[in-house]
Amino acid sequence: MEDNISAKLNQLSEEIDTLRKKVNSLENKNKDQLSIAVVSGDFDKILATMVIALAAAAQDTSVKLFFSFWSLSALRDIKKKAKGKDFISKMFGLMLPAGKSRLKLSRMNMAGIGPAMITHLMKKQGVLSIEQMFSEAAELGIEITVCEMSMNLMGFRREEMIDYPNIRYAGATTFVAESNESSIQLFI
Repeated sequence: MEDNISAKLNQLSEEIDTLRKKVNSLENKNKDQLSIAVVSGDFDKILATMVIALAAAAQDTSVKLFFSFWSLSALRDIKKKAKGKDFISKMFGLMLPAGKSRLKLSRMNMAGIGPAMITHLMKKQGVLSIEQMFSEAAELGIEITVCEMSMNLMGFRREEMIDYPNIRYAGATTFVAESNESSIQLFI
């Protein structure tokens, strides 16, 4: 009988060790990191992205933003132009806003005055402007990855993008690999 109890205790001890190892591997898998896939180019969604990113970075959470498709408009520098574009690339450049200050508010753009209204309210309430948010993000080390595939499809070039110290150009596989390590993943 003692042998039976001893065998069961050994088996239970081995199962506990196995569970501890599994818990440790799960705990070590995710970093204190926020990964956000930013696809929308609407002002309100870029604003929400930056507010969430800044809040996380202020709490010492590593933040990685992946800008793709329509959100690339927010990263275009209004003062920069790229030469040698084909017709379709030129059309995308003309149809899409050039820079954060020219984004539409949302689907409820209010006949074009929506962005000015929300910007006025932000200033009145002491909320950082979108430009200030990007500056603060740079200071806090928030990383921006520009989706190369989206950039190429839409005819944008690196020389058109904003000057940002933590910007890089990569594909979706880079974002997926990094977000797999993140404790929080969002899609905006």
